[in-house]
Amino acid sequence: MILHGYYRSSASFRVRIALNLKGIAYEDVPWHLRNGAQQSTAFTAINPHKLIPVLDDDGLLLAQSLAIIDYLDETHPTPAFLPASAADRAYVRALAQSVACDIHPIDNLRVLKYLREHFAADEDAVGAWYNHWIATGFAGIEAVLANDPRTGSHCFGDTPGLADILLIPQVVNAANYKLDMTPFPTISRIFDTCMALPAFEAAHPRNQADAE
Repeated sequence: MILHGYYRSSASFRVRIALNLKGIAYEDVPWHLRNGAQQSTAFTAINPHKLIPVLDDDGLLLAQSLAIIDYLDETHPTPAFLPASAADRAYVRALAQSVACDIHPIDNLRVLKYLREHFAADEDAVGAWYNHWIATGFAGIEAVLANDPRTGSHCFGDTPGLADILLIPQVVNAANYKLDMTPFPTISRIFDTCMALPAFEAAHPRNQADAE
């Protein structure tokens, strides 16, 4: 498999974690988003949406991190990223989508670039925007995790799954803007647990070949 990504991309980070947890070997092909590589003809031939990651599985091109992770879970079912019951799967998906749908889309690179270029936002304003939306999302996730008996050493039970794959890159993003994590002790505990696992540590942006 070939993963087209970028070291700082949290969506790419998610897929790297998933590939590592499944024990799937892959080739990493980086595209430097801050230099506009995603706008190139070469990349738009891979994904007309001009977004990463893209997973190439023997010529099958897959976009969108959640769709890629679902594909990996269905084609490589062990270890499973989702629990057995429909109710528990819906619970885990809701946690994951709280990150993927509510936090990440308004904090990603192209949104921050638009704030700078079209609203004259300086770096303090960008940081305030970034942290506001992460903190807002984390407040809800923290309340759910802290009060649900299904929370274990990970978001669901004691093995890493879909919710952890989505949550951990967002915590790394929060650290980039020095968000105070004191109000989120359960999230912080789960983050520490996950980052002690080789699959998560190897996927961390600092450990990628294109890291700067």
